[in-house]
Amino acid sequence: MWHSIRRRNELSSRQLSRREALWNLGGGLAGLAATTMLVRESAAADAPRPRPELNGGLHHVAKVRRVIQLFMTGGASPMDTFDYKPALEKLHGQKLGPAEKPEGFTAPPGAIMKSPFPFKQHGESGRWVSSVFPHQAQLVDDMAFLMAMASKTNVHGPGTYMMNTGFLLPGFPCLGAWISYGLGRLTDNLPTFVVLPDPKGLPYNQKGPFSAGFLPAVHQGTLIDAGSDAPVPDLFAKGHEFASREADRDGFELLRTLNREHAASRRGDSLLDARIQSYELAARMQLSAPEALDLSRETAGTQQAYGLDQPVTADFGRRCLLARRLIERGTRFVQVWSGPQGATENWDNHGSIPKELPPIAASVDQPIAALLRDLKARGLFEDTLLIWTTEFGRTPFAQGGDGRDHNGGAFVTWLAGAGVKAGVAYGQSDEWGYQAVEGKTYCYDFHATLLHLLGVDHTRLAYRHNGIDRRLTDVHGHVVHEILEG
Repeated sequence: MWHSIRRRNELSSRQLSRREALWNLGGGLAGLAATTMLVRESAAADAPRPRPELNGGLHHVAKVRRVIQLFMTGGASPMDTFDYKPALEKLHGQKLGPAEKPEGFTAPPGAIMKSPFPFKQHGESGRWVSSVFPHQAQLVDDMAFLMAMASKTNVHGPGTYMMNTGFLLPGFPCLGAWISYGLGRLTDNLPTFVVLPDPKGLPYNQKGPFSAGFLPAVHQGTLIDAGSDAPVPDLFAKGHEFASREADRDGFELLRTLNREHAASRRGDSLLDARIQSYELAARMQLSAPEALDLSRETAGTQQAYGLDQPVTADFGRRCLLARRLIERGTRFVQVWSGPQGATENWDNHGSIPKELPPIAASVDQPIAALLRDLKARGLFEDTLLIWTTEFGRTPFAQGGDGRDHNGGAFVTWLAGAGVKAGVAYGQSDEWGYQAVEGKTYCYDFHATLLHLLGVDHTRLAYRHNGIDRRLTDVHGHVVHEILEG
């Protein structure tokens, strides 16, 4: 059979491409790895190219090369974390909310509810932070706060899409995919865009928030299960004694033939090329990933700082530490998720703010502070951006007993690191924390600002799809220069 396959290859392959030639020269995984230099000539060949003279930026000098995004699934309550509202204490118990249930609310608004947590001012900036974040409170002078973030929805699914892709509906590329497409990779040995989901489950929309959408599929996020014995599934073959080097070579010859025929009949489909590139990357990761994912190489002091020795913080701390190791080794964008979709074990605190918020806040607080300090100590703040955000906020009105409902009217995001003016805040919500009233900032402005730090003009990063020049920021967005240096 193998003889006939080889004969068929000889007859059908009149002229080998450079990729195929390297396959023949290298064979097996070595051949896969040898095609690294040809990756950029594939489905993503039409992507823009960073300019070294602009520090890797496309359109102007870049301040940021790598990004870590911390996403709190469920809608973190601003008036119980970072947005101190003394008016809620004065109005506590009064029925001042809308008479009718707004769209997207899960129940009619109850009475005004004060925060059950004490707030204190911290740092030279005097930033108010509640008692649920004692560790982050110590670092507010390193952060820039967007105090008037807003969403166009009160529903988790569309809200999560909006904060990640700029659109309420599925099918659009996420921020990480746009960054991968626009700026490319920093290393050939690790994925450009890595996603570290909560082990309890994926966020709302499952894999949609880290999809490449209509961009070439190679730009989608690579999921890594940080808590598994095999964080990258199927990276190494196990239990197959018949998988000899010769068998590998014959199998790859057959696969190459089938791939070529498949690609020839589907020239507009980027999935095959993405699959080929994923195999090439997997070959290289067999050498690089074990070291990058091995947290035991970190000192005991570092592991303790991230909370790996405590059950409450061990999981999120492990993923924060892994995020630092990945960006340190060349991964460009890492997304760390806190909480799965659903009504429990996340930031969707409908039932009881006093009971549900403290546990989820405690699980992330120490690891986030450790990550920020670690980035600074290692000099990574010089070109790395750290982001904390969520899909929307929560109501100042009680839901049921002492829970809070969804609210796209106002929420908080903070940024820290390269190019960010530390210790400042932009915008504010009303006295209840219900609606943004000054410096309202949508995802479009947030994304435009991130791209600006990466050396990208958000109005010029586009991809033609179905006759439309699509952008991450759609037809909106402005850079929030108030929180940026210079």
